[in-house]
Amino acid sequence: MTMLFAFIRIKGYNNSMRDLIADALKGHGADYVEIHFEESSDEIGATSIAYRGERLEEISRARNSGGNVRALVQGSWGFVSFNRLDGLREKVALAVEEARLAPTESGGPLKLFPAEPVVDTVMPQLQKDATTIPLATKKELLDSYNNIMLSSPKIQSTRINYRDGRKQRTFANSEGSYIEQAKTDLALRLSAIAREDNEVQQAGLSLGSNGEFPTVEGLHEQARGIARRAAALLSAPQVKGGEYTVILDPVLAGVFAHEAFGHLSESDFVYQNENMQQIMVLGKRFGGKHLNIIDDPTIPNLRGSYKYDDEGTPTRENYLIREGILEGRLHSRETAAKMGERATGNARAINYLFPPIVRMSNTFIESGSDSFEGMLGDIEEGVYVKDWYGGTTSLEMFTFSAGEAYMIRRGRLAELLRPVVLTGNVFTTLQNIDAIGNDLEMNQGGGCGKGGQYPLPVSNGSPHIRIRHCVVGGR
Repeated sequence: MTMLFAFIRIKGYNNSMRDLIADALKGHGADYVEIHFEESSDEIGATSIAYRGERLEEISRARNSGGNVRALVQGSWGFVSFNRLDGLREKVALAVEEARLAPTESGGPLKLFPAEPVVDTVMPQLQKDATTIPLATKKELLDSYNNIMLSSPKIQSTRINYRDGRKQRTFANSEGSYIEQAKTDLALRLSAIAREDNEVQQAGLSLGSNGEFPTVEGLHEQARGIARRAAALLSAPQVKGGEYTVILDPVLAGVFAHEAFGHLSESDFVYQNENMQQIMVLGKRFGGKHLNIIDDPTIPNLRGSYKYDDEGTPTRENYLIREGILEGRLHSRETAAKMGERATGNARAINYLFPPIVRMSNTFIESGSDSFEGMLGDIEEGVYVKDWYGGTTSLEMFTFSAGEAYMIRRGRLAELLRPVVLTGNVFTTLQNIDAIGNDLEMNQGGGCGKGGQYPLPVSNGSPHIRIRHCVVGGR
């Protein structure tokens, strides 16, 4: 093993790595240079397990490493990714040369929001790290869930996707920052597909964590529930399309906060879209005083949590909407400088093959004061929707498919419905939220996609929320 990978830890830092990067950053004549390097932080690597019905489609462990260089010269970026650390100075020189050859943006030379240099190391503290659990143990657990679902009445097939991994990430820049961060991640999706004659329905459950394995243990009753619900949907009635008062559970309301509003708060999207610049004006009212939407990477132990983003910017709590008023948006150093606002620590990349772009972290609607029973109580006829199945957004318009739905009649939950679709304009919908529950929950299943980078670990959440005049249809 060469000295490039001979890790000598003193005061928490990989000193040989730090010296190598410091030398590579010197003397290139660029306005700014940053280097990223990441690798699996142990001998185990990342685990992937996938089932399709009785068939085990994938069971694997993989280790990988790589990095990239970003260079800024006279307002233009150069970007180079690599798999090996040898020849790092030459890779920096190549990124600088790319930046020199790139055309300057029409708005003038690009600048970065100023930042103080940071030197730090960040290591996760886990009670039961998923990456240390034997592969056979993970398979045995997933086998038990799969067997439960497959043995249930009317279940034709199943889908299971499990993954975990741990990365050691190093960031350094020409301003003097050097940060080492280790991050562990875990995600699981269980789905049961029921069939009767020509009718097919499915139900599912998505879970995730910051690497704590107990999150995916003991789900046997949930697996039975998924199978029962998929079978029950075969005979459930279809909702009559129209406008209803709708209550969203914390999972679907969190997805709404993330997909329908959170992406509109990512400043690169706003900066590049003239129509959104006219709509997303700070200080504009978007809802009642009871509505607060926050993105906060500093919350401990969530999938979307981190101390520094991929530009080395320290994170902080960011109110997007406070008491119904648009108060902020999410920024990288570049977008903050362009828009004359403050960098928020939301520049993130899925891996070393991509440069960081503006991304969410833990996005949620803050708790209110209403109880779920109180929200139900004054609805004569409405719909209660839970969980998510899929959806699309196009600027301010959204379409979401709920994973589970029930009619509300005279203030009580009534019959199970076939899957329903919610559609509308996000800004009208925000205005129509008339009650917010006191039961905030964070959902850590799934992942976020943007700019070809998927799935980025995030969390989203909400209490129950009630929306008046929501368009509901079957699918």
